[in-house]
Amino acid sequence: MHDSYMPLGGMIPMWLMQLGEIIFGGVGSGLYGMIAFIIIAVFIAGLMIGRTPEYLGKKIEAYEMKMASLMILIPPILVLMGTAISVILPAGKNPILNPGTHGFSEILYAFSSVSNNNGSAFAGLTTNTFFYNVAQGLAMFFARYWLLIPALAIAGSLSKKKIVPVSQGTLPTHTPLFIVFLVMVILIVGALTFFPALALGPIVEHLMLRGI
Repeated sequence: MHDSYMPLGGMIPMWLMQLGEIIFGGVGSGLYGMIAFIIIAVFIAGLMIGRTPEYLGKKIEAYEMKMASLMILIPPILVLMGTAISVILPAGKNPILNPGTHGFSEILYAFSSVSNNNGSAFAGLTTNTFFYNVAQGLAMFFARYWLLIPALAIAGSLSKKKIVPVSQGTLPTHTPLFIVFLVMVILIVGALTFFPALALGPIVEHLMLRGI
């Protein structure tokens, strides 16, 4: 069904998945994806303004930052590497029923979905082949478990820490200013990671339909 969307219409669900389902996402992967972005935002804001990085009364230190970084980096690596390998190998290009920019979008959507969502694909891509079964199975395995492990590591680390009393050096995370800062971190760190790939697929296809 998604394959029938106009280029930008198909890009929206793809982009939301690439962000880790944090926008209108699930209560599982969407929640721990958002927590990873919050930890990164708290850490960056603390470095910028010289305040102690804290979230929910717990100090955010190097260990939590490393685990959150893994959670942010693993999905883009799997999505972009899987897409790149698929457009290079004949086994990845042959199942494309709609070649060109839309075919690229189909591959990008497929790996975005298996790495961040339920493993769906545009109808124009035949994913029931040996190559795609193996490639997407591996992407789904590593995206699920390699994100679950650092998420549990963060939970375990924070659960052992004592709650730090609020002071003048505490960075407030319940203000509109922090919400705006968090959105900017999501857009810069999360969205721009996939912008070059989206530009090669749905954005170019949209421009071609407009005759630009």
